[in-house]
Amino acid sequence: DVQLQASGGGLVQAGGSLRLSCAASGFTFGDYAIGWFRQAPGKEREGVSCIGSYDGITTYAGSVKGRFTISSDNAKNTVYLQMNSLKPEDTAVYYCAARRRYYSGSYAPFEMWSYDYWGQGTQVTVSS
Repeated sequence: DVQLQASGGGLVQAGGSLRLSCAASGFTFGDYAIGWFRQAPGKEREGVSCIGSYDGITTYAGSVKGRFTISSDNAKNTVYLQMNSLKPEDTAVYYCAARRRYYSGSYAPFEMWSYDYWGQGTQVTVSS
């Protein structure tokens, strides 16, 4: 069975850090890009960052660039999202998702319809 297990969320003060993990299983990890998305209460889900496990190319949303870092450990089939200098507006449920390499070459990085598999989400709360 395909699984994407997101973890690492929690409560942190503004300016603090968290590291999210996305553990993948049930598909060929090296053939997929992994994206992180987030959804705050009352808002639409938005793309945060993504990485191609096959080439290491990363993309960031403007709102997190310079503060978040995405990385991939292909030996562990796991993608990490290091989040530094957190702000209250980063509060959301964070989801990881996987899409085939083909889509990464043809479509924008955060086209949600192009992602085949989704994890269950992990809550990040940043207090002011």
